Amino acid sequence: MLLVFDIGNSNIVMGTYEGKKLLRHWRISTDRQKTGDEYGMLINNLFAYQNIRMEQVRSIIISSVVPPLMVPMIKMCERYFHIHPLVVGPGIKTGFRISYENPREIGADRIVNVAGAFEQYGGPLIVIDIGTATTFDVVAPNGDFLGGVIAPGLSSSADALFQRAARLPRIELVTPKRIISRNTVSGMQAGIIYGYVGQIDEIVRRMKKEMGYDEIKVIATGGYARMVSRESKTIDKIDHFLTLTGLRVLYERNAE
Repeated sequence: MLLVFDIGNSNIVMGTYEGKKLLRHWRISTDRQKTGDEYGMLINNLFAYQNIRMEQVRSIIISSVVPPLMVPMIKMCERYFHIHPLVVGPGIKTGFRISYENPREIGADRIVNVAGAFEQYGGPLIVIDIGTATTFDVVAPNGDFLGGVIAPGLSSSADALFQRAARLPRIELVTPKRIISRNTVSGMQAGIIYGYVGQIDEIVRRMKKEMGYDEIKVIATGGYARMVSRESKTIDKIDHFLTLTGLRVLYERNAE
């Protein structure tokens, strides 16, 4: 059994695979203060609830954009699973070329998303990961990573508005019923969400024009993908397990 970890700024998403089949998946909060032992006991409890034994895990791969958590997570894998994990980073075999001035600058999550998206949908592609930050990654017809865009995420934008404007409240991110709002909360929701959708659609339109291809699939993933895609005119498909798929693909390419 393969265990995969995607460590994001807000959440850690985990999954177990038998071959290409995703058996179980979990989402927990990212806590930079937790020790390896605390994560080990938490994972042990999640496994026990699903009747999974930790010794069933034979391999582990980790992708992380939170550097302080890498040491405790690696120690956790070694202590509780007796496995040294494969870590997505410089030196890993991706199976595609990266057209970036400094490939070491690219977040591991973006590499994983490109690998998972091309495996499932082919190319050309635009992959949008809507999380704490929002990334747009462009994939060539042959699977090569051509570059992309990084923008603030929905929750980051909402938090910035709350923190910088003294009289504006912290709000729940839900789509309001109308664009012309009659109270502060729905006005903030409309401005953030519809403004965010407009940003996504405009970036995608400009990317398509610059790429010059007739048909380009646009795949969205991340915590806010479903809400945004309902309003977007450019997103073709939501794939909530895209990152987990990419981790499996990268493990397979490096286990050969």
